[in-house]
Amino acid sequence: MAHSLDTIGIVGGGIVGLAVGREITLRRPGTRVVVLEKEVEVGAHQTGHNSGVVHAGIYYRPGSLKATLCTRGRLLLRDYCAEHGLPYDECGKVVVAVDPAEADRFDALERTATENGVPGLRRLDAAALREVEPHAVGLAALHSPHTAITDYVAVARRLAADIEAAGGEVHCSTPATAISRVAGRVRVSTPRSSYDVDRLVLCGGLQSDRLGRLAGGEADPRIVPFRGEYLAVRREKQDLVRGMVYPVPDPRYPFLGVHFTRRVGGGLEVGPNAVLAPHRDGYRRRSVRPADLASTLAWPGFWRMARQHWRTGVTEVRGSLSVRAYLRQAQRYVPGIAADDVVRAGFGVRAQAVDRDGTLVDDFRIDNLDGVLCVRNAPSPAATSSLAIAEHVVTRLTA
Repeated sequence: MAHSLDTIGIVGGGIVGLAVGREITLRRPGTRVVVLEKEVEVGAHQTGHNSGVVHAGIYYRPGSLKATLCTRGRLLLRDYCAEHGLPYDECGKVVVAVDPAEADRFDALERTATENGVPGLRRLDAAALREVEPHAVGLAALHSPHTAITDYVAVARRLAADIEAAGGEVHCSTPATAISRVAGRVRVSTPRSSYDVDRLVLCGGLQSDRLGRLAGGEADPRIVPFRGEYLAVRREKQDLVRGMVYPVPDPRYPFLGVHFTRRVGGGLEVGPNAVLAPHRDGYRRRSVRPADLASTLAWPGFWRMARQHWRTGVTEVRGSLSVRAYLRQAQRYVPGIAADDVVRAGFGVRAQAVDRDGTLVDDFRIDNLDGVLCVRNAPSPAATSSLAIAEHVVTRLTA
C-alpha cells in the first residue's frame, strides 16, 4: 500500500519539474508541493530554448522510455493545450532521404516509427513529397501529419499556475546548494533558507549531474552541454516550408540534424546544430564559464566520446563559424533558401548525459537515491513527453 507523503520537493522549474509538481497535486490532493527554481522565472533554459516541436515518436527505440512516454505525452500535451487555450499546431513533418546511401537508415526509421504507432505515418516518393512540401526535394520521405509545434514556455507557466492554484509553491531565484538527510526527511538548503521534505525529485536539466552528486549519487553519467544554434529565415522565403522538414538522422547520435521548423509565433527557423558548449546556461555566442568547461574536460567520457566522433565535431564547428557552411546542410532538402535568406537567431544548450565509457546516453534515465528521485538524462523528446514523464515519476515516487 502506498505510504502518505506530506511534502514533496522538486528542484528545477523547467517543464519536466513543473509537470511532476502538477501531477502530484492531481494524484495526491493535500500533499504540499514545493518547487525550487534557481532562475528568476520558470522555463528559462531547455524549456525555452528549443524548436517547440511536439514529437510523434518516429525515432525512439521501441519499448524504451522515450518511445513509450513520447507516445503518451503527445496526447496528454495536445489535450492540455486544448483545455487551457495554449498554442498547438499540427503542421506536420517530413523526414527526407536525399541520398541512396541513406536507404537502409530510412527503412529502419520507417520500421521504428511504425512499431511506435506514429499516427497517420505515410511513406512518400519524390512526387508525393512535393505535394506535401512543394519546395522540398528528396528521393523519399516519411510524412508524420500529427507532429506539432507549441510554445513550451507558455505550457510551463500554465503548469506553475496549476501548482499554485492547488496550494503548492513555486519559488524562483532559489537555487539548491546542498541536500542532506535529517531525521528521516530530506533537507534542501538554499542561500536564504532550507526546506525539509518527505521526498525530493531532482529535475535539474543542465545541472542534473551536479544535483545528483549533491544527493549522494554517482558522478556517472556527466552532463556534457551542446549548444544548438538557429538561423531565422527572412519573411520573403518563409512560405517555402509549410510545416517541418527533417533529415534522416544518424543513429549513432541522439541529435536529429539541422531541420526547418515553423514557430507558433510566426516565422521559420533552421537548426539546431550541435557544438560543444563552454557554458551550461549562457546564451551569448561567446559565453564561457571556466567551471563548466573544466567539468567537461575533466570527464574521461568526454575524451572517449571525442575520439569516436571528432570528424562529426569538426563539421559542426565549421557550420557554427560559417552561415554558408551551416546552410549547405539544410539546402540539400530545401534548395530555394540560400545563405542570403537567413540571419543568425537564438540558440539553446542541450543537456546530454555521457557515460564514463564515452557512450552518449540515449534513453531517459531516472535514479533512486535514498528518498530522492533524480532525473539524470531527459533530452528531447522530454518536453513532448513531460506530462507522461510526470506520471512515470510520481508512480515511482509514491509506490
